[in-house]
Amino acid sequence: MSAWSQSLDAAGIQDAELRRDYGTQRKSVARFRRASYLAARLLLPRAVLPHVVAATAVMHYGDNLLDTGAKPERIAAWESWEQAIRKALDSGVSDDALIRTLLHTTAAFPRLREVMQEYLSTAAAELDFTGFATEADYQTYVDAYSLPAFMLVASLLGPEHDDGQFRAGCRMFIDGSQRLDFVNDLAEDLAGGRLGIPVETLERFSVTEKDLTRGRKSPGVRELLESQIEAARASLLTAKDLPALTANPNGVLLEAVVEIELLTADAALAHGARLLRGSVSPPMMGSLRVMLDVRRRARRELQKVT
Repeated sequence: MSAWSQSLDAAGIQDAELRRDYGTQRKSVARFRRASYLAARLLLPRAVLPHVVAATAVMHYGDNLLDTGAKPERIAAWESWEQAIRKALDSGVSDDALIRTLLHTTAAFPRLREVMQEYLSTAAAELDFTGFATEADYQTYVDAYSLPAFMLVASLLGPEHDDGQFRAGCRMFIDGSQRLDFVNDLAEDLAGGRLGIPVETLERFSVTEKDLTRGRKSPGVRELLESQIEAARASLLTAKDLPALTANPNGVLLEAVVEIELLTADAALAHGARLLRGSVSPPMMGSLRVMLDVRRRARRELQKVT
């Protein structure tokens, strides 16, 4: 029996069609987020893995709808998807494989329903995103889109009853992760007419959007990118407290995720102004080393308890 089949069994997913639905989402997640999927497979309890895969697939699918194509097409696609999810949450049934896994995972983790409702209510903010005038605008975007999207997955990993500390830790992490993404994806975003660095921040370094589009590697551009990456690193370093806030074994995955984001920040810092021509990825061997180190520490801690 494969490890994935064992995970489905551990999660109590016995229906043949539903197992196929979860398998479809596993293939999708493994394809577009290979490192994240590997981390989840190595570090999560088997009973949790299929549900995290399903939530990740929902997040990615929604992100694609909001980001891909001309705006009228994106609006229509998102509205159709949102209505399909709301209808399924109300009725408990769907003819869509992805939504069926969402329904089953929501039944297993009832707190996901409220998180999903928040996400559906705010995600359309991504449709209007073209850039930020101020840092405050960026922070508003994080609250309206980035955090609710991340909570689709994070809510499955956190404590069953959160007094606010876990969500605050997630907010700190996603602030750093999103800022890092905007710097790392500069080349792609600029080509699409979007810029995730606020205009007031550009002005502070005497840099214009044209400077970035033209790939100018001026001292101001280098300082701007370094400043944004260091700001992202500061938030990510603070978010290293997040795993402890899960109050359960799932925290090991978040520990690895934070560490891998820090590896990405290091790679982006080393790449410097070359980010204007393309993004970087965390080193594969370094990421694997993080995962294995986290798993070893988790096993040692478990042995102490038992």
